[in-house]
Amino acid sequence: MIDTINNKQFIRQFHAALEKTQGNDLNDLFNNYMADDYRFKGVHPFNELDNINGVIEQVWQPLFHSFKALQRREDIFIAGQSEADGGEWVMSMGHFMGLFDRDWLGIAPSHKLVTIRYAEFNCVKDGKIIQTGFFVDIIGVMLQVGLNPLPLSTGQYFTYPGPRTHDGVRLGAGSEEQSTRTMNLVNQMIDNLTALNQSGVNSCPPEVLAKTWDKNMVWYGPAGIGATYTIERYQQQHMYPFREGLTGKVFNGHICRFAEDEYACFFGWPNLTNTAIGGFLGLPGANTPADMRVVDVYHREGDKLVENWVIIDLPYWLKQQGLDILQRTQSIANPYM
Repeated sequence: MIDTINNKQFIRQFHAALEKTQGNDLNDLFNNYMADDYRFKGVHPFNELDNINGVIEQVWQPLFHSFKALQRREDIFIAGQSEADGGEWVMSMGHFMGLFDRDWLGIAPSHKLVTIRYAEFNCVKDGKIIQTGFFVDIIGVMLQVGLNPLPLSTGQYFTYPGPRTHDGVRLGAGSEEQSTRTMNLVNQMIDNLTALNQSGVNSCPPEVLAKTWDKNMVWYGPAGIGATYTIERYQQQHMYPFREGLTGKVFNGHICRFAEDEYACFFGWPNLTNTAIGGFLGLPGANTPADMRVVDVYHREGDKLVENWVIIDLPYWLKQQGLDILQRTQSIANPYM
């Protein structure tokens, strides 16, 4: 049986030490916490990195360099054994907050406070982190500094709150009974959607969603799509545009999927493959199969899912179709970086 409490304490120590450095002396820190064969999977442009130096130089040093007094503002913190790969994982989700004082990924600074949505998955083995899944909503940062690389979104993007119940940070031992109940509900929801994909039917009666979702569900989607509220509006503002604007949907599985108490999470690499035929994100079709890397974090109340935080690596999905929004934004809005 895994020791989730020790794993949680270990990751919280790492997060506290990382924030304390503010980007200085990262080599010693990472060598203390990471295994020799450490692997990193991050959103584009970080992508896959297989050594500590690359992660420090390409991810964390630029983040601390660009955002002064960077803080981690955590909303959900859970741990468990992944039913996908059997690993022992700890997941932290919330926002980074800092003063955007220097260029980041080609985005010019605002010299104002910004928040960066994140979801971070760390796999722990033998007292070391062996793998990280790191997702941040880059388009969300663009919107906060007045840059919108995409057409008008169907939902509403803002700095999203944590769970309505304010109990997402779980530091103790979870209930195996409640965790199983949550995981079973999430898996039922996944099975329902997979069957829908395999059927080729794009429409979805609300009764199908109501099997696993509360009627007043909240779906906190990535910037570029935005958040929606209630089953009806979720279908209008995300589900139908997604299902009708994309074809050839294939579910590729997950690297990590686990639950603790009333919370569950997963990410894949990639989760989905699909082909844009026009309409999704307000863009024309590309007729090119593209992979989607997706994070989902769920909150259950009773026998229904009530909240869902989602990050999709949209810059990576778009780049596969010939649109590099980071390069384009820099070339137009910050050409002399």
